[in-house]
Amino acid sequence: MIIGFDDTDSRNGMCTTYLAAVLIGRLERYADVDIPLLIRLNPTIKYKTRGNAAIALNLKTSNPEEVKEITIQAIEEFSEFEEENTNPGVVFVDKVPEEVRLFSKRAMRTTLCIDEARDVISKYGIDHKGYKNQRGLIGALGAVGATLDDYTYELIAYRHKNRWGLSREIDEESVWEADSLTYPLTWDTVDVINKSIVFAPNSKCPVLFGIRGEDESAIYRAFEMIKSEPVERSMLFKTNQGTDSHLIHSVIGEAIEGSSYVLEGTITDDPHTIEGGHVIFRISDDSGSFDCAAYEPTKNFREIVRKLREGDRIVAYGSVKSGTVNLEKIDIERLDERARFINPKCPGCNKSMKSAGKGQGYRCKRCNTHADEKEAILISRDLLPGLYEVPPVARRHISKPLIRGANERVHPSR
Repeated sequence: MIIGFDDTDSRNGMCTTYLAAVLIGRLERYADVDIPLLIRLNPTIKYKTRGNAAIALNLKTSNPEEVKEITIQAIEEFSEFEEENTNPGVVFVDKVPEEVRLFSKRAMRTTLCIDEARDVISKYGIDHKGYKNQRGLIGALGAVGATLDDYTYELIAYRHKNRWGLSREIDEESVWEADSLTYPLTWDTVDVINKSIVFAPNSKCPVLFGIRGEDESAIYRAFEMIKSEPVERSMLFKTNQGTDSHLIHSVIGEAIEGSSYVLEGTITDDPHTIEGGHVIFRISDDSGSFDCAAYEPTKNFREIVRKLREGDRIVAYGSVKSGTVNLEKIDIERLDERARFINPKCPGCNKSMKSAGKGQGYRCKRCNTHADEKEAILISRDLLPGLYEVPPVARRHISKPLIRGANERVHPSR
């Protein structure tokens, strides 16, 4: 059986991953549960709480009805039903139809409506339960249908309930030490350039912190090093975080609001800084054009963007919102060559020639040498081609850190 559920939390508390951790503990008597899947869906959805995560539990059981009953009881116990935008949904699947797998890919990249989820559930007779407007059924189906061709891990530590909403007590020195000993097998624990710890949320949710990476032993090693307030429980998740599974390769003219893209084009005006410290430029191809933005929260990434110029060839990675591409990464493919022009040097005395008159070129009176045109000196751009990314303080859960594919063209934020 595969159980998928979503939309149990709110901006004011709870966390769907915490419900997964609790539920697995309750199911131990009745089922053998694999490592749970934490599936990040389309990060631009306006109804999301924080990272738009849904959960899938793969298990083996000879007591399916008890498993379903325990699952529904847990959802009804922990969900934030009093919040308007909390609309839980749960599905129980024995075999995942191919249409559900396609639905999952769409849920990671586009905006789906509740009726689409209901239609798939009805077509395949999927056992389910939805609450309120049942929007959580979209994420529940998206989770059970996820095919993780690329995946990472996150170990999440949870707080005791009497600590929810209080300031988190984490020894920062131990965090920096754990990161220094496990990076790059773990990442996004700290932001070195911006001198920030980024693995702990600021919300009232049950999460104390989360350690991300692609090596389980390194993740556990970092976890053991970190000193903090007492941990109620912890859970390792397999996830599509850090994989760029939300991105669609497209041309500019076909990109639409509410999805995230990889768009290749030429910069058609120099970047400029607007009020608030946001940096804007325009990118175009034969099909259309878009403004691209490196917003203030992207911090030092803006310094790279400010060095771009009209004529540069780039690939922009990011979501389309209000007619603008919110940049997550850029790949600078080619820098436009620019030059300044000076009077040519005399080959005899190496002095600058003087104008011989309008339209008559340049002459050195001393050596009686002549040149027809000014000399072009290429201007240094102080910028290398390659891939650049926003720093960890601004990175989305689902965005792939460049350190995961490091090569000579990659310039990780660290």
